[in-house]
Amino acid sequence: MAVGHRLSIHAFTGILTACMALILTACAGGSSNSAPPPPPPAATGPVWQQGVFEPSDKYANKCETPRTGINPATNQPYPDVKGSELEEKFWQRSYSNETYLWYNEIQDRDPATGGDRLAYFDTLKTTATTASGNPKDKFHFTEDTAKVQQRISSGASAGYGIHYAIIARRPPRKILVAFVEPNSPAADQGVARGAEILEVDGVDAVNDSSQAGVDKLNAGLFPDAAGESHSFKILDPGSTTPRTITMTSAIVTEVPVNILKTLDVGGNKVGYLHLSTFFTSSTEQGLFDAFTTLANTGISDLIVDLRYNGGGFLDISSEMAFMIAGQAQTGGKTFETLQYNDKHTTTDINGNPITPTPFYNTARGFSVPRGTALPSVNLNRVFILTTSGTCSASEALINGLRGIDVEVVLIGTLTCGKPYGFIPPDNCGITYFTLQFKGVNDKGFGDYTDGFAAQNAADGVGELIPGCEVSDDFTHALGDPAETQLATAISYIQTGSCPTSARPFAQKLHAERSLHADDPASLFSNPRVRNAWLLRHSLLAGGPQRGEE
Repeated sequence: MAVGHRLSIHAFTGILTACMALILTACAGGSSNSAPPPPPPAATGPVWQQGVFEPSDKYANKCETPRTGINPATNQPYPDVKGSELEEKFWQRSYSNETYLWYNEIQDRDPATGGDRLAYFDTLKTTATTASGNPKDKFHFTEDTAKVQQRISSGASAGYGIHYAIIARRPPRKILVAFVEPNSPAADQGVARGAEILEVDGVDAVNDSSQAGVDKLNAGLFPDAAGESHSFKILDPGSTTPRTITMTSAIVTEVPVNILKTLDVGGNKVGYLHLSTFFTSSTEQGLFDAFTTLANTGISDLIVDLRYNGGGFLDISSEMAFMIAGQAQTGGKTFETLQYNDKHTTTDINGNPITPTPFYNTARGFSVPRGTALPSVNLNRVFILTTSGTCSASEALINGLRGIDVEVVLIGTLTCGKPYGFIPPDNCGITYFTLQFKGVNDKGFGDYTDGFAAQNAADGVGELIPGCEVSDDFTHALGDPAETQLATAISYIQTGSCPTSARPFAQKLHAERSLHADDPASLFSNPRVRNAWLLRHSLLAGGPQRGEE
């Protein structure tokens, strides 16, 4: 299956119109008649005709501001040629009509209207809602291509190394620290899981609803570049006295396998693995090393902590599923089949035959040499710790394993609900994330748009599967057997049922599943912040070598 960006290179044809002016001069004592001014030259840009779509290739790489030089991701010259913003918008319109999963639900608008290229792209999506009233498409966004490439290749981005758990995005906000990357600015300041952000640069992070305040909060919480210094008032877990710190942002590299340990549960060895992302190439190496260790240890059960894992590459998710289940359960089975719109029933959006994604038993070449045999622990049951931040490729892992009857026991709260994904193209330096496929497992199931939930969930929302609804516990470190979600999984292993647990955050987390992008008091009203969040919650088809499959 081809998986790459659409990289067709087009020759730009310029149309040069020569204008001649007739100048009449009068001799002394004579007279002249002034000729009327010539009419303005005819417009040469594309003209919108409702319901008529030129092939997107006609407008691809025609850029208002072309890039020059070599693309570091491909080692090839940028394909950009001089064009216009209007041509970029016509490309968006045609490409969406060709590839968007619900292309026939887009209202066709004139690209000459509707704001700049990013504002116009925001309109190229369905406005329908799911059965629960959530937007059918809540994952439509753009990001600077250079940032996407950096994130994929190295897992690096500007920040403090803090992964936030934003329990409430609007006033009264509740912003907690979920975990901290090692050797990061936050780690150097002693910031730990459970710390609450009370102020940022003097702005009340809990209650300020002014636009100026929200702007300062976003600038401080989510710095756009390295070298930015901001002050924070935080309340450390277990403390009653806030403290003020200053952190300077840096380029922080995410460590995908953040924690790996073996627990003794009733004399049996139980593995615990905290995985923060499927998005970076290094995730493949991290999982390879972790499962090699677990296989050598000889575990009888595995607890995978995906509560803050927003997704990433489908192929790495497939590899992990194999490493959990092993060859006997996965051989000849489908991990996920991608279903595109009705214009692509036999070939994908790049014109290649649609073939199911198997349970890969060898490395795909992200960071482990391609073809290397993968380790496995050969389990028929796995425990997954979840929150609303468990999304995309993390949900594909759950669904893919359930498709071959591996028992998935969900411990936590409702997942985000994203059975959809992208093969995102770069055009003129912007990567466009428009939903292009839905994934279904070996049994043909993929209807979990409201997320996966434990069968005892209080409100019954989502696709119910075995497990226990239990809230996130910020009073204990991740991997601590006393932490509520991990303790619940351990109890289930011992007893086969859910303990009685409080659910203080369950309803709150359900209510905050919307980004509130239209609410100026919401932290995610800032497009830069919202798009960065959406990037972490993406499902990307394919492997590291574009176009090779």
